[in-house]
Amino acid sequence: MKKKFTILDHELVPKHILLSKEERRQLLEQLKIRPEQLPWIRASDPVAKLIGAKPGDIVKIIRKSPTAGETVAYRFVVP
Repeated sequence: MKKKFTILDHELVPKHILLSKEERRQLLEQLKIRPEQLPWIRASDPVAKLIGAKPGDIVKIIRKSPTAGETVAYRFVVP
């Protein structure tokens, strides 16, 4: 039986991880910012929908980089 393909399986879609409440608290404390100061991602974004992101959540995005190996970005989920 063939595995169902999702957009998360595509090589150009970076890894998206939903942060826990504790990880969220630590990130905001470390950066000394409010969540809405992060770049935004809509809850209707296809990947956000697939990982179950809801408005108010923070998503960690890990991208492959030819120079740095990996880069990490964070997005605040908005309606």
